[in-house]
Amino acid sequence: MPTAYFLNGPIANLHGLDATGTYGREDFTAIHARCHRAAEAAGLLLDFRQTNDEGELIDWVQEARGADGLLINATSLSYTSIAVMDAMLMLDCPVIEIHMSNIHRREEPFRDKTFTSLAATASICGLGARGYELAIGAMAELIAGGRSRR
Repeated sequence: MPTAYFLNGPIANLHGLDATGTYGREDFTAIHARCHRAAEAAGLLLDFRQTNDEGELIDWVQEARGADGLLINATSLSYTSIAVMDAMLMLDCPVIEIHMSNIHRREEPFRDKTFTSLAATASICGLGARGYELAIGAMAELIAGGRSRR
């Protein structure tokens, strides 16, 4: 069975808890369960992780070199980390960048562009936790079609 890493960056573990509701009302535990159900339905083994540490996220991206695909919500590191982007560029497998909110409609102008999108096969944003599920289904299709990152 194909394997995909689903990596989440800083503060993702607090989804559903922010007062603004920017990242939805569903907590991270529920999102985690939702993703595993979607992966099972799509025929993927999912390695789902979250870290608040940039170095650990980079290590995990490098570890994904042995996987069939990478799904990543690098959260705030998407906008700041050239190192995460560089690690992603070393992958030959498909990469899907996911954001819970529509980063292009956010008020802060720096959120309109991400370094991680420069290393991604595709991006999904603005669909909340549903975007995570859709990304898993899309990843399964990319893997089945033999698609590499490029």
